[in-house]
Amino acid sequence: MAMRTLLFSLALLCISLVHGLNPKCETSDQGSTLQVFHVYSPCSPFRPSKPLSWEDSILQMQTEDQTRLQYLASLVARRSVVPIASGRQIIQSPTYIVRAKIGTPPQTLLLAMDTSNDAAWVPCTGCEGCSSTLFASAKSTTYKTLGCGAPQCKQVPNPTCGGSACSFNLTYGGSSIAANLSQDTVTLATDPIPGYTFGCIQKTTGNSVPPQGLLGLGRGSLSLLSQTQNLYQSTFSYCLPSFKSLNFSGSLRLGPVAQPKRIKYTPLLRNPRRSSLYYVNLQAIRVGRTIVNIPPSALAFNPTTGAGTIFDSGTVFTRLVAPAYNATRDEFRRRVKVPTVTSLGGFDTCYNVPIVAPTITFMFAGMNVTLPPDNILIHSTAGSTTCLAMAAAPDNVNSVLNVIANMQQQNHRLLFDVPNSRLGVARELCT
Repeated sequence: MAMRTLLFSLALLCISLVHGLNPKCETSDQGSTLQVFHVYSPCSPFRPSKPLSWEDSILQMQTEDQTRLQYLASLVARRSVVPIASGRQIIQSPTYIVRAKIGTPPQTLLLAMDTSNDAAWVPCTGCEGCSSTLFASAKSTTYKTLGCGAPQCKQVPNPTCGGSACSFNLTYGGSSIAANLSQDTVTLATDPIPGYTFGCIQKTTGNSVPPQGLLGLGRGSLSLLSQTQNLYQSTFSYCLPSFKSLNFSGSLRLGPVAQPKRIKYTPLLRNPRRSSLYYVNLQAIRVGRTIVNIPPSALAFNPTTGAGTIFDSGTVFTRLVAPAYNATRDEFRRRVKVPTVTSLGGFDTCYNVPIVAPTITFMFAGMNVTLPPDNILIHSTAGSTTCLAMAAAPDNVNSVLNVIANMQQQNHRLLFDVPNSRLGVARELCT
């Protein structure tokens, strides 16, 4: 009996060698068993039909490793939700802020998030004209200044090299900033980002600078997207709470994981002359059910002049170029049907009696965004005056630019999917 079994086994082995089978891959008749083989196993159905050379095997395994590393990075990004609050209530600034920890040991600062700027910057010890909350770079064991030979020195505006450190100057609103280019570990949510490049402010003038610094979310080389491309894959979204919200109820989600699935998109447009900005194609504006009569040139994208439409988290109230704003405002007034219209500051459509406001819809290529009254009207402190919270673009370099600002973005999830060159918007209450 033992000899018969041995002969049967030898015969099976010969058959398997002739037909290219592996006897160890045969399944048992005794029950159903799920078999899992490595891709290179003789038993794997995914095994290449022709044997790979040693070099090809190494290259294929290296590719699989890279995919695995991207997957592991996505697991890290799964935790990357950074709370957002209105700076108006917490630091008396009209921006939206996030908590960031800088240095080793970490020092917490409340940074304004700005989608139209790239480089981050924070006020540092010894800063002239800065607020009382400063980053003490001397107390961080991981802090260093970058020299003039650093490649990042060529990526900041107006770099100077009076000493060994790379310094730069920029304007922000009505303020000016002088800073040294620096690096340190920056932690957002639970993700430490070692060697993050930012400006350590030495001097500032004016009152437009966010008091504890700024986090640039633009599309340029020194932005958060560029410096964390391997970790967050140039993808983020945010929901901005109401100005009146007293806590960190909004959120900044970093990376492609856990982003909304049911969301409509519009293509992102790129302007090489203003490469940091998130341009989109605004095709029309509807007030109530009426599409207002706007000259196509008022909405057209023109990289040469900078004309077009952007989404911006740093501007408070939406600004439309004069022809677009005038047409929208006039239709809004017609539908409100209150004869007495007053003005208040920069707002020219205000009412001293209760009104029923029509919806306003921004019609982009591929998606419409309809704004409810909370995103359209601003009320005086006493509640006696209500204004349309939009205005005409200022008569300066931005006179050709339509800006969809943060008041109109409140309680919406905005998803910036840069690798796929698209921007999504969906209604989400986060106040």
